[in-house]
Order: sequence, then structure tokens, then C-alpha cells
Amino acid sequence: MFYLILALLCSVMITVFMRLSERYRKNPTSMLAMNYLMCSLLAIIFSGQLTLFPKADGLPVTLLLGSICGALFLGSFLLLQWNVSRNGVALPATFMKLGVLVPTLLSALIFGEQLTILRILGVAVAVAAILLMQEEGQKGKGGSMAGLIILLLAGGLSDFMSKLYEELGETALKDQYLLYTFVVALILCVILCILRKQSLCWQDALFGLLIGIPNYFSARFLLLSLNQLPAVVVYPTFSAGTIVLTTLAGLILFGEKLSTRKWLALCVILGALVLLNL
Repeated sequence: MFYLILALLCSVMITVFMRLSERYRKNPTSMLAMNYLMCSLLAIIFSGQLTLFPKADGLPVTLLLGSICGALFLGSFLLLQWNVSRNGVALPATFMKLGVLVPTLLSALIFGEQLTILRILGVAVAVAAILLMQEEGQKGKGGSMAGLIILLLAGGLSDFMSKLYEELGETALKDQYLLYTFVVALILCVILCILRKQSLCWQDALFGLLIGIPNYFSARFLLLSLNQLPAVVVYPTFSAGTIVLTTLAGLILFGEKLSTRKWLALCVILGALVLLNL
């Protein structure tokens, strides 16, 4: 549970830095590339390797899963941008959060993790709370529902890659797995920046590097937490806990006001967290 709590705190820091960057960033994709650069540098430090391909058992699996995860990371970001342009902000954000269903169900179906009655109830309550978080006035633009479903699946699959590596990969190479994940995401993001002809300003570089620090540690601690706890507990708890903490951070740090509907949703989420961890 200790690693899961650390992952939650890092996830909140990502949101705080993203919020702070809104007034200053020029090109979100360039900032994202700098984020992946910092993640890659931290992965190199923690892997203790100065080479991308050290001689070790299980390296091909590590490279394959890390590369897929890196592609999914960037793919989810692009899908989110595409959906926001067609469906508004609220619906894509909601579907991204609902992506927690994907790794939870796949962990139960593929790896036989036990979904007790209380855990099933906890997941259902968490999903209901996520839907409740969307204000009544926040409707989409009537865009593509297929795009939203693909976004949900892509985001969920990117999360599931950590569980997949925990089951199939070498524990000793977990830092190498994260290195491949972020290096592939960085390479693809740089290519995208070039294609979009996006320049890099100091604001994008600064906030990208800042965001990269908690982003790396959030991924690292989430991976470590999967070694200690069932994925059917980790993923819903991580998703629901992040919602609660980021909402409270917005309230305390940025003076955001919460509607009665959101206060109710937060209380429901807290109930879901209790059920998931019984």
C-alpha cells in the first residue's frame, strides 16, 4: 500500500504542474516531449545502465512490452486531443477515467485475480462516482462515440501494460522496462513535433521537465505496487484516489469551488475506496 500511496501523490503533482503550466505553455506537444525526456533520464539513472540494450535474460520481452506501452502513452494523448476537439472536454475526461475498467477486468479474466463481491461493488461505485463527477451542464458536442470508446480502451491498455510486465517480465529489469517505455514515447513525440512544426520555448521545456519528475515516479511506484497488491485493487484505488486528491488539491491550491454534485461524488468515491480495500 505504501507504493500505491506514493504513486497517488505523484499523480496529484502531475496535475498540479499541468495546471500551473496552463498560463505559460505554448505548445503542449513540445512540453510533452520534454516530460518524456526527463522520464527517460530518470529511468537511465535508476536502471544503472548506460546502454539501451544490456545483456540480460528477458530483455526482448522487456523491450517489446516497454515499446508498446510507450506507443500507447503517446497514442492516448493524441486520442484525448482528437476527442476534445469533437466532444468537448468533459466526455473525453470521463472516458479516460473509466479506462480503469480495462486493466481491472483484464487482470481478473487473464490472470485470474479474484474479484470478490465487495471489490465488484467497489468498482461499480467508483464508476458511478466518476460519472457523477461530470456536471449536468457539461455535455459533449455530439462527436464520435467510437472515438471515446477507443480512448477508453487505449488509456486502459496503457495502464494494463504494467500488470502485463509484472506477470511476464523480469523483475530485475523493471527500470529498463520504464526506460524503453519513455524513450519510445519520447522518440514518437519528437517526430510528431517535427511534423507539426512545433517550436520549443523555455516555458514548455521548464514545465515539461517538472512534470516528467512525478510522471516517472508515478509509473515506477505503480509498477512496484503491483508486486504487493492485486491489480483489481491497485487500478481502481489509483484512479479513484487520484480523483479525490486532485480535486482537493484544486480546492486548496487554486481556490476551485465544488458543486454539491461533486462533493457527493467525492463522498461516493471514498466509500468505493473502503470497499476496494476490505
